[in-house]
Amino acid sequence: MPKIYLLDVTNRDGVQTARLGLSKLEKTMINIYLNGIGVFQSEFGFPTTRHEYRYLNANLELAEMEAEAGAPAWLKLKPIRLGGWIRAIVADVELAFERVPGIKHLNLSISTSDQMINGKFQGRKNRDDIIKDMTAAVDAAWAKGAESIGVNAEDASRTDLDYLVEFGLAAKEHKATRLRYCDTLGYDNPFTIYKTNKALAERVGLPIEQHCHGDLGMAVANSLAGAKGTIDGGQDAYINTTVNGIGERAGNADLVTVILAVTKSKEFADGYQLGGKVNLSKAWKIAKFAEYAFDVKIPINQPGVGANAFAHESGIHADGVLKDPENYELYGYEELGRGDPIKVDTGREITAGEYSGISGFSHVMGKIKDVSFKSREEANEVLELVRYANVLSHKPLVEDELLFIARYPQIAKKLLTLTPLA
Repeated sequence: MPKIYLLDVTNRDGVQTARLGLSKLEKTMINIYLNGIGVFQSEFGFPTTRHEYRYLNANLELAEMEAEAGAPAWLKLKPIRLGGWIRAIVADVELAFERVPGIKHLNLSISTSDQMINGKFQGRKNRDDIIKDMTAAVDAAWAKGAESIGVNAEDASRTDLDYLVEFGLAAKEHKATRLRYCDTLGYDNPFTIYKTNKALAERVGLPIEQHCHGDLGMAVANSLAGAKGTIDGGQDAYINTTVNGIGERAGNADLVTVILAVTKSKEFADGYQLGGKVNLSKAWKIAKFAEYAFDVKIPINQPGVGANAFAHESGIHADGVLKDPENYELYGYEELGRGDPIKVDTGREITAGEYSGISGFSHVMGKIKDVSFKSREEANEVLELVRYANVLSHKPLVEDELLFIARYPQIAKKLLTLTPLA
């Protein structure tokens, strides 16, 4: 039976959100947390973009490193796949491998709808040109050593189905691994995306990715319906997610909500299952980190991780949930890693920032059980990296970020190094 795989795009689509962004250290932490929760692949960035390539190379290096003796088990980047996003043109393929030679997984994107072909290319390209560009890029990526290639049909939901099939068959002929169906404007609904993805799976014969946006509030519902259609059509389905649903305009399908919907919704999990093991107990941690890193509050009514997800005030509800939580809760808060008391300092607080001295820094680091320094010089080296990390994020680092820098100072140095054009 085909399965559903999670392919998270927080570090690509999420960081493209207007007015928002993440530092390279924060993007690295997102990758580590995604690995911990069991996501199959992280679309971790743009290998053609100059300010990304050191971060991308550092993450690939980290993924190949063995965890240091005594390092926490969560502090690793395996087995998650790290995939890059580029345009489906040969020039982007060549530049990607020039800047990030070790990249193995790519998604190549090009517009397929008549609206975008005419509106974006202004008569310079037609449908045949789109397929020629895409297939040439796929061939180039294989020649450079790619191990998996997803081909993205941008604005697929407004693309003629017969042309989408022709596009997909061309991708398959050139050995593409997956076809990404992009509901770029959130135009689909669960009924249309089910029908289209089932037809694509049957007629193209490739695994299909569902890339859904929330412009009409249906990103999660469409993702499930599209995945169901793909599996009913005989192919594995991939659902694109972002942490807390952060993405362009009204956002993407939220990672935690998708996991809950796949595993908890009525009758769905009986026939449509996740591939690989997902650790839902990591949900709270990744959601709270993204809230802090993006500086965007989790909505109070967010499934699973919102402040009111397990809050009860009505007399009937409170009475019912106290007698048996299953009266009014579909799943338990413990499943999502919630339940520990949240500590709030109300007195003296010392944070590690861009102007910290060694005394204050040593005080902060002394609270982290997995960190110790061999010398004052080593502590000063890590402090300097922490200062730079604060310059880039404009906020105090969380404990996991401090621990990461202390454990992997050379990787951290690469994450914090940007080289502007001469």
